[in-house]
Amino acid sequence: MSVLMEFAMFPTDKGTSVSEEVSKIIDLIRNSGFNYKLGAMGTTIETETLAEALQIIELSYLAIDPASQRVYSSINLDIRKGQSNRLIKKVESIENKIGIVNK
Repeated sequence: MSVLMEFAMFPTDKGTSVSEEVSKIIDLIRNSGFNYKLGAMGTTIETETLAEALQIIELSYLAIDPASQRVYSSINLDIRKGQSNRLIKKVESIENKIGIVNK
């Protein structure tokens, strides 16, 4: 099974820049061993199970919770049985049709 999860999480009470708090989450993901792709508005991570994806959400929250009174998160999930490596394959599928899309 492949679980693609795109999410964003940040504290709402830290002013206009939250990169310090978000960096804690990205470091956690980087050290998780899962494949991921950081984007300007969120991060996509691929896990083998839904439980693993949800654990990343919980750990991300715990990483920024002590420094914040309010945390915002948006989460999108694409769960597909019998597949793997979709973080790369989905992009390759489009690029095979129209060429390179990421600069």
